[in-house]
Amino acid sequence: MRAQLARVDAVLVQALIAAALSFAHIHDVAMAAGQDGWKAWAYPVSVDLLLVAAWRRLRSSGAKAAAWCWFVIALVASLGANVATAGLLDLGDVSAWLRILVAGWPAVAFLGGTLLAHSAPRAATAAEVIADQENETDPAPEPPAIDAPAERPPVPVPSALINHARKVAAEHHTRTGVPIDTPTLRARLGVPAPMAEAIAAQL
Repeated sequence: MRAQLARVDAVLVQALIAAALSFAHIHDVAMAAGQDGWKAWAYPVSVDLLLVAAWRRLRSSGAKAAAWCWFVIALVASLGANVATAGLLDLGDVSAWLRILVAGWPAVAFLGGTLLAHSAPRAATAAEVIADQENETDPAPEPPAIDAPAERPPVPVPSALINHARKVAAEHHTRTGVPIDTPTLRARLGVPAPMAEAIAAQL
């Protein structure tokens, strides 16, 4: 237990040191580019927040391409500032192109943060839910269950799809305050109308 805590502490200390150094480098570049006072300190915060927002979107379901795009943009901004302060850039005589990049960064960061924060994750389609269920089931063959004809629903609906539909309906009710209707449920799940009606009857 102590060894594990020691490893965690070492990793945490290393992360804090690296974050502080990167924070200072971005501040120095912003300061050299004419962003003095509180504005120079706001630049590293902006870069780090965009990195965190993009990483969180990568860890969740949603548009991975957009998350990777903004993650790379923020990472390039951070690495660029770190490399620039390693003697490759004269902080006393910053070129015009770097001043333009630094001055334009707030608009880029605002756009990226807004898109990452307000773009809703894509809901899984019915086909994806069924495929996930099939991948998780035991590959050993099992005899099919024989149900009485009177107990069968009009349209057979997999249990995984019913569970997914319940989550979609709950999310819709939380967001709008009203129960989900059958057309909206059908659009969210991407299923035919008869199956959507059968699912709605079981919710």
